[in-house]
Amino acid sequence: MILVTGGSGAIGREVLRLLPSDVRVRVMARVPERIAGAPAAAEVVRGDFGDPRSVEAALAGADAVFLVTNRVEEDDGRFLQAARSAGVRHVVKLSAAAVEDPLADDAVTRWQRRNEELLRTCGTAWTLLRPRSFMSNALSWAGSVREQGVVRALHGRSPNSCVDPRDVAEVAVRALTGRIPPGGAHTLTGPEALTAAGQTAVLAGLLGRPLRFEELGEERARAALAARHPAEVVEALLKSAERQRAGAKAGVDGTVPRLLGRPAGAFHRWAADHLAAFAGG
Repeated sequence: MILVTGGSGAIGREVLRLLPSDVRVRVMARVPERIAGAPAAAEVVRGDFGDPRSVEAALAGADAVFLVTNRVEEDDGRFLQAARSAGVRHVVKLSAAAVEDPLADDAVTRWQRRNEELLRTCGTAWTLLRPRSFMSNALSWAGSVREQGVVRALHGRSPNSCVDPRDVAEVAVRALTGRIPPGGAHTLTGPEALTAAGQTAVLAGLLGRPLRFEELGEERARAALAARHPAEVVEALLKSAERQRAGAKAGVDGTVPRLLGRPAGAFHRWAADHLAAFAGG
């Protein structure tokens, strides 16, 4: 049986969609009602990383786990200890490409590095997925594109080899079902490095109407991020944006094509498949 955490996020939803129908699936979520698109036979249970009993119940009988944690806390350590006690054989963890950058020293990257080390030493087989930024982050522009014809972002001319979440999910499913051997740390990128201004141009072409790109200053970006994230995460994201401006996120890795046997998905394809979100009614 495979336990999926983070089932309400972009990657978790895709993992649930792609898992074979003959595999027993359980989904752990703090708010089960938010889980959409899970297989009809999937068991959805209420669970919180801060509630040991709910975690133990979710892990009971699981052979493999897809682990997604989001809080900069000790969720991973507690979960992995419980997973080992429950007899889990393989944990596939969503991490981040920044852990490989020696110049990345923000709070989120340090947290991911600690969690990777916890996984490698927890006593189960493991697989680490290290994606670059998700193409689906562009959905944060959907409202302003629909209503104002504008995309607003910080450092809009800095390149990022962002990855299609569907590619990350497909790699995760292959690892969870044994088609990718455990023990690997896989950096996952898209096929090219794009800027936010370049993504804006792609969206404009698909929509058939002009879009304006507006560069956010640091203070406006900080205020926008502070409305959604704790202070330490806000500062981590701003530092990450500075590294991107310096070119730290422009490298294209060949791991997705090697693992999936096809080219990595391009932003144009992702945007075309999600165009309704930007087009509105």
